[in-house]
Amino acid sequence: MFRVGIGYDAHRFGEGIPLILGGVEIPYKYGLLGHSDGDVLSHSICDAILGALCLGDIGEHFPNTDERFRGIRSLKLLTVVNEMMNKSGYGIVNVDCVIIAQEPKILPFREKMRENVSSALSIPKGRVSIKATTTEGLGFEGRKEGIASQSIVLLRRL
Repeated sequence: MFRVGIGYDAHRFGEGIPLILGGVEIPYKYGLLGHSDGDVLSHSICDAILGALCLGDIGEHFPNTDERFRGIRSLKLLTVVNEMMNKSGYGIVNVDCVIIAQEPKILPFREKMRENVSSALSIPKGRVSIKATTTEGLGFEGRKEGIASQSIVLLRRL
């Protein structure tokens, strides 16, 4: 039996905080505001997995009202979601992600992101696709107000 899930997350930029995507700190003048480290890539993957399992969303499991999650590394959240998935009797066939950002350039950091995500999900890097696109100046991403990410996962019964 197979299941498919889709996830989306977006955060606005803020000053004085690091930019974290896929667990990688990217040199940039802004970071992403959030209760955790604001890692939209990891958040969108979490939501895709939770959606495929019909287990709600990241906000239900790691609410921004819970101080235990303030500043937490989102790769840690992804590891917890992976454990939930495994306990549900499913495993990941593959995950495909897109980061939507006018800036900064993602390509120099993509392979490290793939390594981090594959490690958090306990799957080979060859099952993790991460791409990036701009919006050609359109929308909040194009105005350089923040970054968004979309992810889709295919799960199979173990």
